[in-house]
Amino acid sequence: MKICITSTGDNLDSAVDPRFGRCAYFMFVDTETLEFKALANPNIDATGGAGIQSSQFVSSQGVSLVATGNVGPNAFQTLSALKIKVFTGANGTIRSTIADFKAGKLNEMTGPSVSSHFGQGDLIK
Repeated sequence: MKICITSTGDNLDSAVDPRFGRCAYFMFVDTETLEFKALANPNIDATGGAGIQSSQFVSSQGVSLVATGNVGPNAFQTLSALKIKVFTGANGTIRSTIADFKAGKLNEMTGPSVSSHFGQGDLIK
């Protein structure tokens, strides 16, 4: 299964970025083979609409599931409309998040986990 995990870096040992719309990287990972592609988030510095634009970007990569720390209302609504499931509570490394997903330790969301504009602060340096 091909999934997307928000990341602070470009490899499987990078930390999960707790933000969705303004994460540093999107990691597209095959959960069976661990083959991956890291793409820098083109919306990290967007003045507005980062959640919506990031949702559309992720969808263009053909995933059906996103794992992240948190997701706001606009991103959640857009991902849901695009038929992409959202799992929150991801933390640690990308590699450990894949293991957590396979073990059923992540939470599938039925709504946003944070309010609008959550990711606009500089959470990660």
